[in-house]
Amino acid sequence: MHIKKNICSLIIFFIPMQTIIAQETDISSVIDKKNFNPATLLWYQQPAAKWEEALPVGNGRLGGMVFGTVNEERIQLNEDTYWSGGPYSSVKKDGYKYLPEIQKLVFEGKFLEAHNLFGRTIMGYPVEQQKYQSLADLRLLFHSKNETYSDYKRWLDLETGITSVTYQSNGTKYRRDVFASFPEQVIVIRITADHNASISLNVDLRGVRNQAHSNYGTDYFHMDAERNNQLVLTGKSADYLGVAGKIKYEARLKAVTEGGSVSTSGSTLMIKNADAVTLYFLAATNFVNYKDVSADEHQRAESYLKNVDGKNYQSIKDEHIADYKKLFDRVELKLPANEFSFLPTDERKRNNINQPDPSLAALAYQFGRYVLIASSRPGSQAANLQGIWNDNMNPAWDSKYTTNINLQMNYWPVETANLQECAKPFIELVKDLTDQGSEVAKEHYGSSGWVCHQNTDLWRVAAPMDGPTWGTFTVGGAWMCNELWEHYLFTLDKKYLEEIYPVIKGSVQFFMDFLVNHPNGKWLVTNPSTSPENFPAYPGNGPYFDEVTGSMLPGTTICAGSTIDMQILTDLFGYYKTATEILHVDSNFAQKVFLARNKLVPPQIGKDGSLQEWSEDWGQLEKEHRHSSHMYGLYPGNVLSARRTPAFAEACKKVLEQRGDGAMGWSRAWKMGLWARLYDGNRANKILKGYFKEQSYPQLFAMCGTPMQVDGTLGVTAGITEMLVQSHEGVIDLLPALPDEWKDGEIKGVRARGAFELDMKWHDGKIISAKISSIEGGICKLRVHIPVTVNLNGKKIKDIEKNDMIEFATEKGNIYLLTPKK
Repeated sequence: MHIKKNICSLIIFFIPMQTIIAQETDISSVIDKKNFNPATLLWYQQPAAKWEEALPVGNGRLGGMVFGTVNEERIQLNEDTYWSGGPYSSVKKDGYKYLPEIQKLVFEGKFLEAHNLFGRTIMGYPVEQQKYQSLADLRLLFHSKNETYSDYKRWLDLETGITSVTYQSNGTKYRRDVFASFPEQVIVIRITADHNASISLNVDLRGVRNQAHSNYGTDYFHMDAERNNQLVLTGKSADYLGVAGKIKYEARLKAVTEGGSVSTSGSTLMIKNADAVTLYFLAATNFVNYKDVSADEHQRAESYLKNVDGKNYQSIKDEHIADYKKLFDRVELKLPANEFSFLPTDERKRNNINQPDPSLAALAYQFGRYVLIASSRPGSQAANLQGIWNDNMNPAWDSKYTTNINLQMNYWPVETANLQECAKPFIELVKDLTDQGSEVAKEHYGSSGWVCHQNTDLWRVAAPMDGPTWGTFTVGGAWMCNELWEHYLFTLDKKYLEEIYPVIKGSVQFFMDFLVNHPNGKWLVTNPSTSPENFPAYPGNGPYFDEVTGSMLPGTTICAGSTIDMQILTDLFGYYKTATEILHVDSNFAQKVFLARNKLVPPQIGKDGSLQEWSEDWGQLEKEHRHSSHMYGLYPGNVLSARRTPAFAEACKKVLEQRGDGAMGWSRAWKMGLWARLYDGNRANKILKGYFKEQSYPQLFAMCGTPMQVDGTLGVTAGITEMLVQSHEGVIDLLPALPDEWKDGEIKGVRARGAFELDMKWHDGKIISAKISSIEGGICKLRVHIPVTVNLNGKKIKDIEKNDMIEFATEKGNIYLLTPKK
């Protein structure tokens, strides 16, 4: 475990576990003996049959999907700034002039008229946004093409961040290892064999062109071979939506052989009779930031190439592992393992419903942490809908940043999973959004501050997009500000708070201008508003032709003061006031904000006993719905609570029962967190099992229907933490929603709000020991469910009775031990 150097660490061995693989162990033989950690190893007995089954590697900037095929290997490659288009604005001048009329129509119940007027006057232009692109394919065509093979194994070792393949062919054992190095900024492919002169292959680095979309006729790429055993791929991004493609890229593949020969033919490298081969892939673009594409991609590529020149494979691998483990090794989770835990991962997934395998949950938890490390590192872009992995020039939902749940969910586990550095790209994205967000606030709404709606892209556009059904979601930026505040709660870093305070204040300023009086004279509401993607059953709502999208839609979503808006703003305004008190600034404005907070529409229970989704007691046109928007205040927000607002907690249960445990991966992850906040670990675990069976791919990437998305993968990691530790109410609650199947376990290194780090182990559902490390000092409030004693340096501080909440002062760097009360 890695924590600050002034904090001692205590290693506790609890449940007997199988031997964890050493760095240089041949995992293929270990798998045969079932002697590995089932919480950190994904493995399979066949290659990936399609892209969605490949194993991911990434260093935040470069991503690769490794198929593990034998005769013709494919590694699909991405670079995080390779998007269509270039710097552009979707701000629509003078839209604010039409806002009063739209608001009037909404309050009069003329929702379709308001919808159409919003679409004609306030939607951003272009109405859509840009697309994340696939960069290249690396193809390895082995000369032993027609030979059969046996003893095939493929795996991803989460403890090293390396994916590998082994197999036997014609009496020779072959192995390939692939990893993405953050220190060297390259993807490394190592090919070895147990007989000399056994490796012969052709290597191609191929660009990707979109032929299915007429707007992509302007893209191009060029492949070539160079001396010094290199392949070069150059190209530019496509024009799209009238926005000129401005991204230029250069990708390189360098081959280093041990024995044998290397030659070129056209754009192909030919390697013959080598003992071992190491391939280094690197890529660069001219992207500097969302408004500057003036970098020299060739010079950048040359600098990345220099990172590996003169270094041997082993030293690069060692650097990669050391860097990766500084992050990954901070947290360890052990849950009960049984004979099913050692099956291939795809079989574990299929069997999990009928053959309980609690350790599979631990594997999903750690895979989520791996995905975040691989797709979001300081200096990279934030993880998008697909993290960093995309093989499609027209990906589902453009593989953008969807801010009505999905981007935020990507970063739900970043704090609890002890990966604070991985939050940096998200923080930078939100800061960037204040640029066009300020223009949108002024031109579309006549407001100060800044606003962002339900999507953004590499170019940080912030206007409403896709049509009024989705675009009237004005609280996307506010929700992201609440996530920024969470980072402060976990770190108590005052310098960071000073840095992001203007961002939070700008969002508050927008809503202080945008909120309007409800006709009932009691409330302040957002208008127009929406509850993401759900169609309310108000009078007259139904199928109609949408003027913006040119298609039939089930209805309109436009309204005033949706429940999610009110809950997000309740959190935002409260967090802002607290920030002003910590920083001793803007007290007069903060008081106005707090008064406005008290006039927001309060949570309401409808006539059917469920939590209302809108300020009026409407039903919904769809029988079930994938979003849980109006329960934001229960999770991930902090407006509703099973302890503080039990009646509303029951109303949330009613909604969850009505909508069921199904839907796509991210929706199930959200439901896991909601049930955990309701202290029902068995229900959360049931949803997790359904996710494994129905909405995750073999390597545990989440599905969104059928497209791959990482939001569910990362949401599951966050949800598992909520089952084991909660701290959102200012109290660290241990094992608040423990499933019966997880009766024994141990977690080390998990973080809690207040800047605390925890280790704990439990047996038969009860804590048997815990350790709390105080990162910054301060008051620790604690709740456990059995009587325990708190000790510091062997001296008893306090006793805690069952279900009691106690608090005690801590000092920075001290460790406090909890043991069962004698």
